[in-house]
Amino acid sequence: MKLFKTLMAATALVGLGLGAAAAQTEISVGTQDNEASYVYKGIMAAKDKLEEVSGGEMTLTVFPSAQLGDFKTMTSLMQAGELGAVITGYPDMSYMIPELKLIGAPYVVNNFDHLQEILDGPFGDKMDEEFMKRGIKQLDVWYYGTRHMTSNKPINSIEDMKGLRVRTPNVPFLIAFAENTGASPAPVAFQEVYLALQTNQVDAQENPLPTIDAMKFYEVQSHIALTGHFVASAAVNLSASLWQDLSDQEKAWVEEAFLAGGDVADMATIKAEQDLLEDFKDRGLTITEPDRVPFQQAMKPYYDELEEQFGKGSIAALIGK
Repeated sequence: MKLFKTLMAATALVGLGLGAAAAQTEISVGTQDNEASYVYKGIMAAKDKLEEVSGGEMTLTVFPSAQLGDFKTMTSLMQAGELGAVITGYPDMSYMIPELKLIGAPYVVNNFDHLQEILDGPFGDKMDEEFMKRGIKQLDVWYYGTRHMTSNKPINSIEDMKGLRVRTPNVPFLIAFAENTGASPAPVAFQEVYLALQTNQVDAQENPLPTIDAMKFYEVQSHIALTGHFVASAAVNLSASLWQDLSDQEKAWVEEAFLAGGDVADMATIKAEQDLLEDFKDRGLTITEPDRVPFQQAMKPYYDELEEQFGKGSIAALIGK
């Protein structure tokens, strides 16, 4: 407990750039992603860029692999001014801003370009305002990959989903995907998914291709179905109090740095998705491409539920972008 308190005290200074002995302004950045992830590569690219454009006046101090807790814990630290920034799933923040469920709903977002279009419009502007009300400055959103299914039987159509025990995170819109397509959702902790697949506790799981590769799910699954049901993204969240304390020049440096980091993370993820399909085939996995239209049509009850909560037409307005 003493170590944790010491770390938190140091992080408070780093997060707000108030270290009396430091000539640099240091911004602490927390993420659940590890050093092998593209998010981490993006953060390190942002760090390099920030030091470059600021002439060494500003830098990032990075805490990967959930060193400071899960994303909710880190977000609380950031809101309290004890952590400079957190990079975590964008729709995952729906626990704080429920309207984010709208872009988390399966098949609402077609691809990352579509997501960026939505975020550049009225919906994104409104979300930025909602985040600021909660002490968070949204700087950027990075591409995390498109989620697909893996299983030990081919999924050629939505009918093949029936009866499958599908591991999902404990996230409402991903649970809804499994339920509405005829499968049985089974929330399992991420660290336990490999074992759950290996021991047949679950039959299938869903994740972006880079995650399937990194976690070696291909060792315990024989098929990948390109269902493309959810476009995952990572939000770059900065402490609003820290943001307001920065000069206009410092704000410009920080924005430039994280945009540059986003370009690195995005391109690495896009390239990995392209390369991995061939890699998985070489490893003996069977790739199928089921018709996605019936999958999207199956989500209508969930869409209706969301529109009842957030207003008629709220889903349609985003799909139609």
